[in-house]
Amino acid sequence: MKKKLALILILTALSVFLAGCSEFQQPIYEDSEGFWNKFVVWPLVSLITTFKDILGTYGYGIVAVTIIIRLVLLPLMIKQTKSSKRMQEIQPELKALKEKYKSKDAVTQQKYREEMQKIMSERKINPAAGCLPVLIQMPILFGFYHAISRMNVTYDIGNFLWFELAAPSITLAVLAGAMQFIVLRTGPAMDNPQMKVMMYIMPFMIMIFGSFLPAALSLYWVIGNIISIIQNIFIYKPFKKKEVELVKVGGKRK
Repeated sequence: MKKKLALILILTALSVFLAGCSEFQQPIYEDSEGFWNKFVVWPLVSLITTFKDILGTYGYGIVAVTIIIRLVLLPLMIKQTKSSKRMQEIQPELKALKEKYKSKDAVTQQKYREEMQKIMSERKINPAAGCLPVLIQMPILFGFYHAISRMNVTYDIGNFLWFELAAPSITLAVLAGAMQFIVLRTGPAMDNPQMKVMMYIMPFMIMIFGSFLPAALSLYWVIGNIISIIQNIFIYKPFKKKEVELVKVGGKRK
């Protein structure tokens, strides 16, 4: 889990770093050269522009394309969250197993790995399944990120409500960070001590990045996080779990 957290943070930081490079701040056109431009960035720009023509503004176009992309990625995201949920459910067993085979000698550790693999096989859990969807999503999300950044150079993307999309918006940045906190609070982080670190780091990072990047990117984060919250509510049922915990606490007090 720590490796997965480190991977997510590294990729996020890398995305923001590359967004500041001059190569990614160049205008984007239909005849822009390069595989990335032709087959990733420009198609996304075209899609946003198409929805802008239909809905009236680039802001609504960005919202529409964000929803479409997240719906396309939804099966992968559901697979990822379900994998995380199953791993979370077997943590007490793995903790007990680790305590049972706490000796560091090679024979004991080999037995520990065999028992752990047996538990995962019986529950049909693949540890890599939780990381693979993240890696598959990154090129698409990274492309959308740069499509918005480079549209800001090529077009006058206007406003969304009262927010100027080409300029940073602290309000949208804070909202995006708050929504990210809710995403993590309603997901696996609420019961996983290791992921609780991410629950505080990721929203803070988004608030910082959103404070100096175009508001269009904060808008993308806000819409994407709303979809993630809805997804978490259906998969993790956090509110139902809190009700069960309150009943247990009430029972103990009696």
